[in-house]
Amino acid sequence: MLTGIVIDALDAGRMDRFWRDAVQGRTGGLRLRFVPTVTPKSSSHKNRLHLDLAGGPDWETEVARLVALGATPVDIGQGNVPWDVLADPEGNEFCVLRPGHPGVLADSGLVAICLDVAEEDRYAQAAFWQSEAGWHAVEHHDWGVRLRHEPSSPVSLVMGPPAAPKAGRNRLRLEVTRPDAKPGEFLDAAGNEFHVRH
Repeated sequence: MLTGIVIDALDAGRMDRFWRDAVQGRTGGLRLRFVPTVTPKSSSHKNRLHLDLAGGPDWETEVARLVALGATPVDIGQGNVPWDVLADPEGNEFCVLRPGHPGVLADSGLVAICLDVAEEDRYAQAAFWQSEAGWHAVEHHDWGVRLRHEPSSPVSLVMGPPAAPKAGRNRLRLEVTRPDAKPGEFLDAAGNEFHVRH
């Protein structure tokens, strides 16, 4: 079962505070876990996994609130899109989705975990993560696949292209709980690290 996201952090306490305030406790039951690292995020590489937050009807105010918490607007070449791209205090990209964005089932908090998947890996990754996460495909589109724990679950796992080049170990990683499995760090079907815990 998919139960959380592990995030490398230079300052785990600061990152925990930022994200706790950013999502305001709304994570769909998923745990955000911060683990210390001494390696900063490379500014030249976009993360392969990022989080999407709902902006709600007053999305501009929500973006301003997140910036006041320590987020920074960033340009990753997104162009004119119906969401805002920010970076957390350690440079990890995340998106704030505007009202009417497809697949958003809540007005605030975490609403999607986005995993870059190359076109040729789409079906293998969808099958792999349905098995590992215990979540089910609820949408198949040209842009990718959306999984949810239940059809009404507020958080979805979205997989699709383009896939950012793999540049070392991923800073954000999915975490699954499997009482019958050996705990540790493993690789998914496309070489992304993920964690298994009891």
